[in-house]
Amino acid sequence: MLILSGECAKARKQLNELRLEMGTRLGLRDPNVFSTLWVLDFPLLEYGEEEQRWFAMHHPFTSPKPEDIPLLDTDLGSVRANAYDLVINGTEVGGGSIRIFNRDLQARMFSILGFSDEEAKAQFGFLMDAFEFGAPPHGGIAFGFDRLCSLFGGADSIRDFIAFPKNNSGRDVMIDSPSVISQAQLNELKIATVAK
Repeated sequence: MLILSGECAKARKQLNELRLEMGTRLGLRDPNVFSTLWVLDFPLLEYGEEEQRWFAMHHPFTSPKPEDIPLLDTDLGSVRANAYDLVINGTEVGGGSIRIFNRDLQARMFSILGFSDEEAKAQFGFLMDAFEFGAPPHGGIAFGFDRLCSLFGGADSIRDFIAFPKNNSGRDVMIDSPSVISQAQLNELKIATVAK
């Protein structure tokens, strides 16, 4: 039995790493066996002690589970996200969520996250206006193809499978990016750079 104590989020991360390490040491992780798992019931929000406010765990457009909506008035820390991850052998290979499609609920979420009505309108007015006309329930999932390839290729890292790998400085050495944009490209895109 392995036990850690400490702040919840940090202890969970450390326990996960310890679990994987012990699984490897004890020969419990067979790279030729692929075990899949759907992870559900993520927290919708997390409280930032330093900032003294709530943050979206996924993004501000993820809907809460319908049965948890009343908790938005009483217990924000207990609200679960209507989100899901697909995990293979302990590695997340895809994640997604059902989005908020109700204007009032989206406005409430922005308020919980500390947006004033003016800030929400300035940044997301187009979305709120669209909700006035109604939107169907919608969501999706995004897969990390490089992660899938690394798993099936038997690698511990996705470095060898990233289509456009970056070096430690964040540069793509294959296409020398980021780099200076030519004046012709700036003109074509009608973009100007201004020196401070």
